[in-house]
Amino acid sequence: MIRIFLVDDHELVRSGIKAILAGEADFEVVGEAASGELALPLLRKLKPDVVLCDFHMPGLSGLEVTERLSRSLPSSRLIMVSVLSDGPMPKRVLEAGASGYLSKGCPGQELMQAIREVARGRRYIGADIARQIALDGLNGHASVVESLTPRELEVALLLAQGRKMTEIGERLSLSAKTVATHKYRVYDKLGVRDVVSLARFARQHGLLDPGSE
Repeated sequence: MIRIFLVDDHELVRSGIKAILAGEADFEVVGEAASGELALPLLRKLKPDVVLCDFHMPGLSGLEVTERLSRSLPSSRLIMVSVLSDGPMPKRVLEAGASGYLSKGCPGQELMQAIREVARGRRYIGADIARQIALDGLNGHASVVESLTPRELEVALLLAQGRKMTEIGERLSLSAKTVATHKYRVYDKLGVRDVVSLARFARQHGLLDPGSE
């Protein structure tokens, strides 16, 4: 039996995934959460085999959930299921420890195949996403986002979401001075001058939900 946990801020998406998986005798959905903050303590308690996680969520992003889960519970393997299928983030999520990456537009059969592959200890990347990663590598397209360190990327995501410096420091266990250092390094590397232009850049490069305000 493959024990599965769902992390997505849209109840309709979670319900849809559960409906797809319900008919499979080897699948059991053991829990679900609407945010990364709610998910992490439940994941540590339940220790599922596979976690299906959205990227764009309020609070902790799917990237942060991936990094934290990879460090604290490596036996639970994460598949990112996101509307974001191009740009630099699929590669960054896989580098952060995800075992799979799928587009939310993928067929139900592919989702089930990915879960089974990942549960066996293999990686699974949707064909369209794998093709884009390969083409970017062949064409030498290195996004400026890839110049950010993992910590700088975390700070950039939180700043772009409108989080205050003090909140970022508390969340990432960093001093105010260190957060400020990361902030200005991000601005310098991305060529932005303030939070408004950072948020605009983040939406253009798929770091934020394009429909978010």
